[in-house]
Amino acid sequence: MTARRIALCTWSNHDYVDPEAEQVADELVRRGHDAQVVHWDAGGDWAAYDLVVVRSTWDYFDRLEEFLGWVDRVDSVTRIVNSPKVIRWNSHKGYLAELAARGIPVLPSLALDHGAPDPVGQLRGTGWDEVVVKPAVDGGAFKALRGLAASDEVAAHVTDLVRRGDTIVQPYAASVELGETSLFFFGGELSHAVRKVPKPGDYRVQALHGGAELEHLPTSGEVEVARAAMALAPDELVYARADFIDVDGQPTLMELELIEPDLFLRMDEGALGRYADALESALS
Repeated sequence: MTARRIALCTWSNHDYVDPEAEQVADELVRRGHDAQVVHWDAGGDWAAYDLVVVRSTWDYFDRLEEFLGWVDRVDSVTRIVNSPKVIRWNSHKGYLAELAARGIPVLPSLALDHGAPDPVGQLRGTGWDEVVVKPAVDGGAFKALRGLAASDEVAAHVTDLVRRGDTIVQPYAASVELGETSLFFFGGELSHAVRKVPKPGDYRVQALHGGAELEHLPTSGEVEVARAAMALAPDELVYARADFIDVDGQPTLMELELIEPDLFLRMDEGALGRYADALESALS
C-alpha cells in the first residue's frame, strides 16, 4: 500500500499514557506509513492526515460537546474512524434502549433525562431491589454507584446525576461478579476476546478498579449477539468491542464500545496486526 499519514488520537493526561496507541503507530510505521500519536485537543492541521483514528480520548465524556465538535471538524477535511455518525450515536448510553427495542438482549434500563422530575420516585417505581446508577455519558465506571434502590445514598446520587445531565439506572446483575467478556471486531471480523473479572467484593471489572484480565474463547451466542448489535450501528465499523455478562444462560450486552475502547491488543499475539490491517483497509 502507498505510504499514508495517519494520526492516532489520545488524551493529554500524563497520569496514564495509553501504550496501545504507540504500539499501533509503530506497527503502521513498520508497514511504511507516517503514523503519529497526537492529542485530540492539541489543534493542528487535520487535513494533512489521510486518516484520523480515535484511540484513547478518555476525557471525551467530560467534554462531550467540544469532542463532538472536533469530530465534525476533522470529518470535514479528512476521514475519521469510527465515523461521526457512529461516535455521536455511541456517546450516549441511550443507544442501549434502541438496541433493546430492536431485539438485542440488554439489561433493562430506566433513562432519566437531564432535569427529570422526581428521579427518586421513578427509580423506586421500577421495583428493582439493587441498582447501578450512572451518567448516560460516562466511561470507566467512574461515576457509577451500586446500591439498594431504597437507600438514601442511591437517592442522593441519582438526584445529583439528573441535576447534572442524562442518567441511566439498571438493575444490578449479580452475574457480573463472575466476570464480563469482551469481543473485539476489526473490519467486521472477530479478532479476539477477553474475560475481565472484578476483585473480590467489587463489581467493576476495569483494571484500574482492581479487575483481572483473562483469555476467553467466545461462545457462538456471544458472537451472534455482537454481530446483530453491530449491524444496527448507523455506519460502517472499523473497530468495535462488545461487552457481555451471562444472565440465566443468555449473553446479555452491557456495552457496545465504538469510540475509544481499550482493545486489549496485549492479550492476543495477532491482534495488533489485525487492527493495523483494518486501518489500512479504511484508507482504501
